[in-house]
Amino acid sequence: MTEPSAAIRLTRLPSGLTVVTERMERVETVSLGAYVAAGTRNETEAENGVSHFLEHMAFKGTARRSAARIAEEIEAVGGHINAYTAREQTAFYVKLLKEDLALGADIIGDILTHSTFEPDEMERERGVILQEIGQANDTPDDIVFDHFQETAYPAQPMGRPTLGREGVIRAMPRTALMGYMRHHYTTANTVVAAAGNLDHDRVVALIAEHFADLPTAPAPAAEPGRYQGGEFREARDLDQVHIVLGFPSVAYGDPEYYPTMLLSTLLGGGMSSRLFQEIREKRGLVYSIYSFTAPALDGGLFGIYAGTGEREAAELVPVTLEELRKVQRDVNEAELARARAQVKAGLLMSLESTGSRCEQLARQLQVFGRIVPVGETVAKINAVTIADVQRAAAHQFRARPTLAALGPAEHVPALPAIAERLAA
Repeated sequence: MTEPSAAIRLTRLPSGLTVVTERMERVETVSLGAYVAAGTRNETEAENGVSHFLEHMAFKGTARRSAARIAEEIEAVGGHINAYTAREQTAFYVKLLKEDLALGADIIGDILTHSTFEPDEMERERGVILQEIGQANDTPDDIVFDHFQETAYPAQPMGRPTLGREGVIRAMPRTALMGYMRHHYTTANTVVAAAGNLDHDRVVALIAEHFADLPTAPAPAAEPGRYQGGEFREARDLDQVHIVLGFPSVAYGDPEYYPTMLLSTLLGGGMSSRLFQEIREKRGLVYSIYSFTAPALDGGLFGIYAGTGEREAAELVPVTLEELRKVQRDVNEAELARARAQVKAGLLMSLESTGSRCEQLARQLQVFGRIVPVGETVAKINAVTIADVQRAAAHQFRARPTLAALGPAEHVPALPAIAERLAA
């Protein structure tokens, strides 16, 4: 056992399962979650969407509980239960009053170790997921990001949609879910995190009891991501064209991770950012424009999203590209200070949420193999200089771009023209 701080304690059970807790004495609640280091990038093409399907099915009944009983037991104590699927992680979590912690540990352990995947429930949930895919396809400012991801990482797990493809979901058998869960939901691949008004030793005892049947074999490694970039366009009869322009970026732990985060913030991270001020406030070309970073274990993406009118796109893209060129040579201390303040405030505010803290603790262990002290993170943010931000911008914006455009995109420049302008 190691103890990163007085409030944060870490135990690795003999089974290999990691349990981490943070005591927050001034709250009356506890959040507890199981974070599995497997998601979309761990799937084969033939099983794309199995992580998300499995996340849905985990709530549809166990050997001891029906789907209705899972919901009823949690809500009978005023608790909340949910889950999510991402490219590198699937999470199952509860938030409840501190006196109901044992129930939360019981239910999360039950759904991860004793889910039955009843055929009738699976067929109903298959229909729900197909409706979810249909809804995403009908939401252009949502689905454009799937096209962007697939164009950046073509024909590989990192590029496939988290929801899965309709044909694969329709044909996915029960055995696919059971096999995937058996191979990826293991003690070596899972962190159970809890935060709130709790006692660490009691949490460990509950997890040891309720997760005793979690498989102990090592989980298969994910396929490395291979960024390629390129262009995707789909003409649709829409009022706006939805554009995502992006570049290969840095992984968690890369020396340029924090400079890149601050670059994204000052470029397109708020109302004072360059893109918002120049493109929305001064020119009125968009309602929504922002930049984002999407780091992964072995790489990442930096992107800019904008939704604009058909004719406005002809002005929007060149102005955006000029901002990407300018930030490589001209950053001032005032805007860097604003970006630092935004990033630090977001980090520190998140520490007040038990659910956010669980997620952070689990992710840090899975990415870095340790709990990263908040002070260390703040120090790295404070240490970023103007030269660091400019270097990060030059490193990314001179790489081969990825463009995804959905809607009336006739006035969006072609990818070679974009790349040429950025290289000039």
